[in-house]
Amino acid sequence: MFFFKKPSIQQFPWFWMGMAAVFLLSATLRFWGLSRFNTLVFDEVYYAKFANNYLTHTQFFNAHPPLSQYLIAIGIWIGSHLPFGQDTVNPLTGSLRSTWSYRWLNALTGSFIPLVVAGIAYQINHRRSYAFIAALFAATDGLFLVESRYALNNVYLVIFGLLGQLFLLLGLARQHRRRGLWLALAGISFGASAAIKWNGLWFLLGAYLIWMAAWVIRWLQRLQPAYLSYSQARIQTPLQNLTQLKIWHILFYLGIIPVLTYSISWIPHLLLIPKPGFWEMQKQILMYHQRIGSGPEVHPYCSAWYTWPLMLRPVAYFYKTAQNATADSKVIYDVHAIGNPILWWLSTATILFLLWILAQSVISWVIGNRQVPYSRPSLPITWTALYLVLNWLANWLPWARVTRCIFLYHYMGASVFSGLALAWLVDQWLHNYRSELRALGVTIIFLILLAFVFWMPIYLGLPLSPASYGLRMWFRSWI
Repeated sequence: MFFFKKPSIQQFPWFWMGMAAVFLLSATLRFWGLSRFNTLVFDEVYYAKFANNYLTHTQFFNAHPPLSQYLIAIGIWIGSHLPFGQDTVNPLTGSLRSTWSYRWLNALTGSFIPLVVAGIAYQINHRRSYAFIAALFAATDGLFLVESRYALNNVYLVIFGLLGQLFLLLGLARQHRRRGLWLALAGISFGASAAIKWNGLWFLLGAYLIWMAAWVIRWLQRLQPAYLSYSQARIQTPLQNLTQLKIWHILFYLGIIPVLTYSISWIPHLLLIPKPGFWEMQKQILMYHQRIGSGPEVHPYCSAWYTWPLMLRPVAYFYKTAQNATADSKVIYDVHAIGNPILWWLSTATILFLLWILAQSVISWVIGNRQVPYSRPSLPITWTALYLVLNWLANWLPWARVTRCIFLYHYMGASVFSGLALAWLVDQWLHNYRSELRALGVTIIFLILLAFVFWMPIYLGLPLSPASYGLRMWFRSWI
């Protein structure tokens, strides 16, 4: 006779069950009704067409590097040979293709972004609760959901950039040859992100900034050994190993390898379209973007970079009205590239709070007052705060120098790190001994989930009455 011990609550794999649920939620929402609009939505008029051009060997000019178009082309080829997803077709890409074929790989890629975000969160402080909350927040961001459901390129840029960050953290947690392997994967991922769009380099810039900050902290510790000792004693993170990376590590793994990856990504394009050559193509891309102006006359949804953290000007990707045959009334189909408002606004407040804490600590050290408020659990300067703030700034501030028309979706990379900041703060509150802070953490999670459900019809393009549509457009600038 065999006796089976009943598993205890501590032994039950709550974390893995929770992560599986988050992934299933992400995948279901991305694949459900994927062929709803049998047309080219927003920039699908470029990327789906360019991807099909590779398959038909048609020459064309693309204002971005080619990697995302390769991936969409692979999706089209695979999707065209599957026995399902063929119910809605159109010739808008230049060939008769099903809408499912040029969208499914984006949906699958976007489904994995919450898991990569969870991996980064876990590597930062090895708390499963933080990793789960971070994944949940990433899965309930409407902008990522919308971008994943169409043949666009931003989900590829973000996932490659985040993989670069994750592999860097994994490399820092290891030694010798295993470290070299992970750092090489980080370099490849950063190069792949730049091969989607040049602004994929901002993820690599974040890696450079945190590495330089680590050396500055090491120099400060030599001047004042007690400086930051409290936070280092409390929080163990791979980021503390950053100073083990010498300049040659940075030059090779985070310099040469990304450049090689970016350069190699152009080979299929140049085989199909040999002229202009590689260097001339880079010049033409740069000149193309320099010629684009800004303002409503260029595109009605242009937005200034400093408005993104408050989400003042989201983008309508698709808008159509129709008559409801049964009720003899108008219905609106709208796909709005808008984030989860509650998530975005609270994330912005949190990242600014961490920025203020870091600035306060630096100012205190400079003026000689080193009495940083370590006694308050949520305030100590930590590697987590430094990592999140520097990566957020690296993915946001460079846009201040860009003069062409830019859009809210250009903030996606930075929004990941502000979302990680909010998840970190909520996790701190949920483990706090004060019941009011624990209640506040639960309330924030509930409000974010509620907001995600409320705005879901405009993420998925579900039919809405004019009144229901107006109820979700809180500001005139959103329309």
